[in-house]
Amino acid sequence: MTSILFIVFLPLAASILAGFSNKAFGTAFPKIVTTLALFIACALSWPVFIHYLGGGEKIVTPVLSFINSGTMHVSWSLRVDALTAVMLVVVTSVSALVHLYSWGYMSDDPDQPRFFAYLSLFTFAMLMLVTADNLVQMFFGWEGVGLASYLLIGFWFRKPSANAAAIKAFVVNRVGDLGFMLGIFGTFLVFKTVSIDEILTAAPHMAGSTIGFFGARFDTMTVLCLLLFVGACGKSAQLGLHTWLPDAMEGPTPVSALIHAATMVTAGVFMVCRLSPMFETSPFAMHVVMTIGAATCFFAATCGLVQTDIKRVIAYSTCSQLGYMFFAAGCGAYGAAMFHLFTHAFFKALLFLGAGSVIHAMHHEQDMRYYGGLRKSIPVTFWAMMAGTLAITGVGIEGVFGFAGFYSKDAIILSAWAANQQGASIVGILVALLTSFYSWRLMFLTFWGKPRWAQSEHIQHAVHDAHGHGHDDHAHDDHGHAAHASHDHGHHAHDDGTAGYHPHEGPLPILIPLIVLSIGAVFAGFGFHRFFIDPTAGEAYWRGALAFHEHLSEAVEELPMLVKLAATIAMLLGLVSAWYAYIAKPGVPAAVAKQFSVLYDFLLHKWYFDELYDLIFVKPAFALGRFFWHRGDEKTINRFGPDGSAWMVSLGSRVAGRLQTGYLYTYAFVMLIGLTAAMTWAITR
Repeated sequence: MTSILFIVFLPLAASILAGFSNKAFGTAFPKIVTTLALFIACALSWPVFIHYLGGGEKIVTPVLSFINSGTMHVSWSLRVDALTAVMLVVVTSVSALVHLYSWGYMSDDPDQPRFFAYLSLFTFAMLMLVTADNLVQMFFGWEGVGLASYLLIGFWFRKPSANAAAIKAFVVNRVGDLGFMLGIFGTFLVFKTVSIDEILTAAPHMAGSTIGFFGARFDTMTVLCLLLFVGACGKSAQLGLHTWLPDAMEGPTPVSALIHAATMVTAGVFMVCRLSPMFETSPFAMHVVMTIGAATCFFAATCGLVQTDIKRVIAYSTCSQLGYMFFAAGCGAYGAAMFHLFTHAFFKALLFLGAGSVIHAMHHEQDMRYYGGLRKSIPVTFWAMMAGTLAITGVGIEGVFGFAGFYSKDAIILSAWAANQQGASIVGILVALLTSFYSWRLMFLTFWGKPRWAQSEHIQHAVHDAHGHGHDDHAHDDHGHAAHASHDHGHHAHDDGTAGYHPHEGPLPILIPLIVLSIGAVFAGFGFHRFFIDPTAGEAYWRGALAFHEHLSEAVEELPMLVKLAATIAMLLGLVSAWYAYIAKPGVPAAVAKQFSVLYDFLLHKWYFDELYDLIFVKPAFALGRFFWHRGDEKTINRFGPDGSAWMVSLGSRVAGRLQTGYLYTYAFVMLIGLTAAMTWAITR
């Protein structure tokens, strides 16, 4: 399949051309090259996906021989099967639309060539990861997306908060990647190969064996799976290694859509599904995956309830939806996990790009407290975000029609119930309620109510500064509004003024991706659900690309109607609650925040994970660094090393300088001493 070579390498070639041409050919050439390459890759990916919907076989395309060392043989080959096909359309479709969107959103940025080169580099690294035929190649793609995400999050490098966010993402991911590396090392130690096919074939035979780890004996497959899962937790921002994800909002909005929707954050889910036959051999590892996923799902949803930055609400939503995917995988519903990954890509990219359109219209104001009444000013963005909200909240009617999230989220909740994991299923139902509440809260604060634009500093700048500001100068700091209100909704119902500012839709490059993604958010679930989760069609589609449990899909169909309707009922409760709090009785949120101030602060500070990590890891690390710097480097190594040597040389030169008097008798005296010493030495010999 020669098309796979073009799909993978076109973004790389475009990135190199854009990067090295930089500004030499202006901004148009890099934008055209990278965007065209991604649209071609996208156009080639969809036929591959459609081919596998009809039941295609796995194809491996060799590229080159990579490593040959002893018993370790690693070749660079591009593997395409049903699982890869899903990821190809997700990655290339979202990336192509993000490239096009960036034409409008980044039009005023002076560093557009660098931005588009980074986008294409990121896409290449992700494609390399999803086409990996062995764990070493997967690891190179894994690290590649980590590097590219660092470059993209810190794109506005003159902004301290962006630099801090980029470093945080890089460091937290290195923690996860250490676990992933140990998992790969351990897998090679046990199986004597890094080939995914050979590992998955041999995995069932290792069930029940033990391996030495940290001075004790543990179940082999449990150790390997948990180490690999640590890597997945880092990339997919699961509880404990999630802290980098909200801060990644410091990057430009198109970056948020690319990283959080379809690519980097789904790498962990993809890896667990790819290695699902390995995880199947360890019930304990499966339980851990399910528990961490459910906990992340709930944690992120609670944080999303109180955020005021529109992008952060959607970021915590991403974290929560990834938790859904993991607890589906932990229950053995890998098809449902991948289906939610597929549908999530459309509606989450849509929500991020829609948020970017709102931010663009509101002169880069990101605080929802200063929005209101925008549905008439930016109708295309409003209807696009409405489609995304209907999709993420899971609106639909069983057996008739549903938006994208209706099919995939219900499939996860019902699969967990059918797998006798009722606890996880109940968490999923509760999170469906929370998701509905914070999603409609975002919509009501942004598009309904009276305009509250006059209170925004960014809007004031738009009014008083005819020339405006570039992205780099005024990119929003989430904590910049702390002084405006003591509570989440303190400005909800004030001021009818518009600060003399009239929001308007962005240019076509911003609107076209919104329209296209809206189609995916509406129809992706209805059109493809049977291929992913249907007992018969699912088995025919996956064909061993992951561990598909036909009996689990059949058990879902036999569940009581009340269980099937639970998520829909939860969604409706969330919608009604949000409508009551933000439309019917706008004073309720501030009163609730005041009444439950301790809980409100707890959620607003994201369960104090950042403060806890700062206390346990960051401050001790800095203290240790200062100790080694001052005591070790300056007062020990430098004192007795370079500085000490220099001092001795300086002292010797000063002593020798005193002997250089310029008088003949002094030199004669020194010569006499030297002659006497030489004679003494000769006599004593």
